Amino acid sequence: MQTNLADFIKGTREGEEAEAILRACVHCGFCTATCPTYQLLGDELDGPRGRIYLIKQVLEGTEPTRKTQLHLDRCLTCRNCESTCPSGVKYGRLIDIGRRVVEERVARPMQDRIKRTTLKALLPRGGLFKPAFRSGQALRPLLSRGLRDKLQPTRQAGHWPTRAHARRMLVLDGCVQPAMGPNINAAAARVLDALGVQLIVAPKAGCCGAVRYHLNDQAGGLDDMRRNIDAWWPYVTQVEAIVMTASGCGVTVKEYGHLLAHDPAYAAKAKRISELTRDLSEILPAFQDQIAAQLKGRLSGRVAYHPPCTLQHGQQIRGKVEGVLQAAGIDVVLCGDNHLCCGSAGTYSVLHPEIAHELRDRKLASLAATGAGEIVSANIGCLTHLQSGTDTPVSHWIELLDRVLATPATLSATSAAASPAG
Repeated sequence: MQTNLADFIKGTREGEEAEAILRACVHCGFCTATCPTYQLLGDELDGPRGRIYLIKQVLEGTEPTRKTQLHLDRCLTCRNCESTCPSGVKYGRLIDIGRRVVEERVARPMQDRIKRTTLKALLPRGGLFKPAFRSGQALRPLLSRGLRDKLQPTRQAGHWPTRAHARRMLVLDGCVQPAMGPNINAAAARVLDALGVQLIVAPKAGCCGAVRYHLNDQAGGLDDMRRNIDAWWPYVTQVEAIVMTASGCGVTVKEYGHLLAHDPAYAAKAKRISELTRDLSEILPAFQDQIAAQLKGRLSGRVAYHPPCTLQHGQQIRGKVEGVLQAAGIDVVLCGDNHLCCGSAGTYSVLHPEIAHELRDRKLASLAATGAGEIVSANIGCLTHLQSGTDTPVSHWIELLDRVLATPATLSATSAAASPAG
């Protein structure tokens, strides 16, 4: 795709990156076949190819409109198109660049500005979000359905192992997960402890930066990334990996090296942090023999696994979660449209609830068709979003392994799901 960038972005780091991405696109349209919003809305401008054209026009000097902004906003950033694209177009980076440029040129309606400002101020700050979340849970019966959907009951974390091991790994607490899914990291710590690995938390690490970055406060998102690097750096020589239990965080931290490559004070450190970062599903396959020996035969019943977009498309990790669960003797299945987004997509389900709920309901129908008694996933947003539309238990896959580890006798999957952790 030939481009002629406007002076405002020509020769800049983002301009050169965007131009390279645009030139890689060959207009084939394969991406539209796997784009959730194109499938729902049937508008070329609500698919990757159309959005690429819109961004190209803006970067070449065409003045964007509110309509341009809306088409870009409606992208889930699921990156399914990247998995489909035969030319390797890095659409996720292009949409971030395009959105930032449009944000600077198009004024948002007041209600939209208030929502986005609130999300940027509240979600990345765990110290604010946790008490707000707990207050919301206490008032849940009085709130709107949309808010009730986001205030699902939580599982108590249980104990955090205190044994020291020669093998040590860091884990990111994150921003919303400690409040919305406090048992996830604790479950990961218990499972890894049983396998001879100590999981530790750097106290000053927080939001990975994705929330603010993808809401077009890219400077604020980069500051969150720098804070995490500073928090982790003293541990770098003491641990063998930085473990992510939320795939949405993992895909972002793995991109620190690229996103901070322009910062002379952080470029080398960011690259090292990205190199150390592993999704939990990349850690446990090395222990599959131990997992099989300890857990096989303890659980009966079928479990449906929903792979988050940030894992299968953002990080290009497929098959590892299923392999670990199968090693534990769990009958795990994927649904027919497992490649498609569930509609959560970070803050998307708050900003575009109609599209998000339709995608959720389609996904839940596909998951129900598997006949599974429980659903597991690998990202806190997906878990909460899916649970808001079903009575079927939804949890993180590491919580399932943790429950199996604590289960002395063979149980059905739903019985194990109901048993307390820790």
